Amino acid sequence: MKSEESKAPLKIILVDDHVLVRDGIKALLAHENAFEVIAEASNGNEALEIIPEHQPDMLIVDIRMPEMTGNELVRIVTSKFPKIKTLILSMHDAQEYVLEAIEAGADGYMLKGASKVELLKALETISNDGKYFSGDVSSILINHLNPTKNNSTANKSSVNKFNLSKREMQVLSIILKGKSNKEIAEELEVSRRTAEVHRYNLMKKLNVKNLIELSNKAREFDLV
Repeated sequence: MKSEESKAPLKIILVDDHVLVRDGIKALLAHENAFEVIAEASNGNEALEIIPEHQPDMLIVDIRMPEMTGNELVRIVTSKFPKIKTLILSMHDAQEYVLEAIEAGADGYMLKGASKVELLKALETISNDGKYFSGDVSSILINHLNPTKNNSTANKSSVNKFNLSKREMQVLSIILKGKSNKEIAEELEVSRRTAEVHRYNLMKKLNVKNLIELSNKAREFDLV
């Protein structure tokens, strides 16, 4: 009796304007039989040109790219190629990016600081017609769906002013204790790269350049 043939790998096109990022993802998936990177594009227009030729099952898309944003690309792909799955892989966890991606039709959204295990879980979930949103992104969705929850506190008003996620508030609290990225990662049980991404996003949202400015703004707006 013939053994059952193995399932064909999920065909993926990477869309990111950074070669190192694309190379990193390819390296992570190189020995995974369930997934195969079949092509790459550095922007949305390139992706739209090569999709008909390569017939991918999924696109892994960056948000910030020249010529066309990742969310704009997802919107077009969802409309023109509805069978193609889309996963946003970004370093940005701001609410506006996440909600726009969902409205565009993205099947998932996760941060570039995620581990290989989480990436594989996302790919598997989406390939099986599910949706995947990493922990921090999920908290944004919950807050969006429950806008009146804890709406009475002044602290939440300040958080909303800066679009801080629940995880960013945790990171802020740890940073203000003088902890390093390594210590943040250990306390939150995430990778060091994820901790670095959180710190970067936090500093950018609050428009500060160092720990002193961060501490002053946190006190000024009663963030902790």
